[in-house]
Parts: sequence; C-alpha cells; structure tokens
Amino acid sequence: MRIFKKIKKNRGMTYVELIVVFSIFSVLSGVSIFNYGAFQDKIDLRNLANDIALEVFKAQKDALSGVLPPFAQQALLVSPSSWKPSYGVYFNVIADDKSLFYFTDVSPIDGMNTDIACDGRGECLNKISITRNNKIGGLQVFYQDGTNAILNDLIITFVRPNSSAILYSNNLLLPSVSYVQITVTSPKGNTVLIKIYPSGRMQIN
Repeated sequence: MRIFKKIKKNRGMTYVELIVVFSIFSVLSGVSIFNYGAFQDKIDLRNLANDIALEVFKAQKDALSGVLPPFAQQALLVSPSSWKPSYGVYFNVIADDKSLFYFTDVSPIDGMNTDIACDGRGECLNKISITRNNKIGGLQVFYQDGTNAILNDLIITFVRPNSSAILYSNNLLLPSVSYVQITVTSPKGNTVLIKIYPSGRMQIN
C-alpha cells in the first residue's frame, strides 16, 4: 500500500508581503533614530549644564585655594601678597547667549571689567564657547518671598576666605536672593536648569 504525502511548495514572499516588511522596518528604524536623536540632545544639554556648573565650581575652588592669575607679576595687581583671591563667571544673554567668561577680579571687587581680548593678560582668563547649537536660554533671580525677575546679565564671584557666592547683575538684585537660575536650551526645545545659591551650593535640574 503506497502512502502519498502532500508536499507544499514554498513559493517565497510575494511582492506585496515584501513591501509590507520593508514598510514596517522603515517605520521602526525611523522611530529608533528619532528617539536616539532626542536622547542624544538631552545628554548633550546635560553635559553643557555640568560644564557650566564646573566653571562656577572652579571659580570657587581657585578663590579658596588662593591661586594667582597669570598676570600676578604684572602691574595689574598692586601686590599679590595683599590681594584677596577672587574668581568668577560672567554671563550676558543679550550680548552673547553662546558664551560665558571665566575671570579673576582685581581689588576692589567689581566683577569682570571689559576685556575683549580674554587672553589671560587681563581680568578675563578664558572665554568658553557653547557648541552644538545649544545656548543660554535665560537668566533669572528668585527671591525668598516667591517672586522672581529676568536678568540680562549675571556675575558670580567667589572671594577668599568665603565659599559663598557674590551675585551681581546690572538689573540690580535685591538683598533677599534665594537663588539665581541659568537655563540652557537646545534647538529641540529641551531645557536644563542650573541653580546657584548665595551659600555657594549648586544644583542641576
């Protein structure tokens, strides 16, 4: 007795099935690439916020350590032995929202004087440029009574032997400052907040 088995022939994928598979693959790839781009954008912005906070921390550390600036032996300082080490970071979103300036403050303490060269031979020691089309989206001050105000510029200075921050702006800050806030933004609309407290504490949200 012969047993005949019915064998199905595999004819492969049809053109329509192939188009459907490619369509699904394209959609999944597009979603993955988009999510990666958004993820990378947030990472870049967080790194920028960390870099800015590190510049502020460097100013605090250099002031407390009594680091002498490059021009210490020049006439810009009356006497390095009588100088109170002071360093700071300067922001001006109106003039330049893609840069910040690391400076040393010559006595009397008055913030960073105009120093276009920023080559280490004046008060401005370093100009830090922001890349990847990110920028400083805004400066704000928040007061203890819950009110806040927008700032055009901000100077954060540290003077030895205190670790507290001296906050200054041409917008005239009131004495009851709770903290100042630096907002960094990306072209995709993501934001990261850097909070600097008068005590010298820093926080990134």
